[in-house]
Amino acid sequence: MIDILKINFDKLSGLVPAIIVDKNTDQVLMLGFMNKEAVEKTIELNKVTFFSRTKNRLWTKGETSQNYLILSEILMDCDNDSLLIYVLPEGNTCHLDQYSCFGIEKKVGVEFLDKLFNLIKTRKAELPENSYTTRLFNEGENRIIQKVGEEAIETVIAAKNRDKEEIINETSDLIYHLFVMLAEQDIEFDEIVNKLKLRHK
Repeated sequence: MIDILKINFDKLSGLVPAIIVDKNTDQVLMLGFMNKEAVEKTIELNKVTFFSRTKNRLWTKGETSQNYLILSEILMDCDNDSLLIYVLPEGNTCHLDQYSCFGIEKKVGVEFLDKLFNLIKTRKAELPENSYTTRLFNEGENRIIQKVGEEAIETVIAAKNRDKEEIINETSDLIYHLFVMLAEQDIEFDEIVNKLKLRHK
């Protein structure tokens, strides 16, 4: 965790700006200010706590709405006078009941897929026990390719039957096994995304 003693609180009369970012989407949620006590309280509670300049007191985000910002990580900028705080938001952040105080809509999709692919690569490198992904890598290329084929066929059957729930289930299985195949072949997810971007142009 961050070394509070290294934070420079002098430039803004005991305060530093704190930019709050959703850990899962990398999107900015809000900007607040913290003094030393607010940083300490944030770490103690594991919930982001600010210093209110209007109320002249500490306040934990969510103390009224219950939409807490669960602490994940605190980073300092190069001058040690600004903070970047990664959080897991519980509900919307803005008092107007919006995801972000800046009117940003929550992104879903690619960010999670990227994390999933990186997790699969980690499984390939570390091969932890009791992991289905590890088992696939241990069984080898042919088994992985076979699973992609099986899931593709099951996805087609679900689509032919117009079974929405099964289409979602089988497509999820297909994407996962495609990612395992890509990792086994040492192909990066970014390479697929870049190819799609080129085709889009």
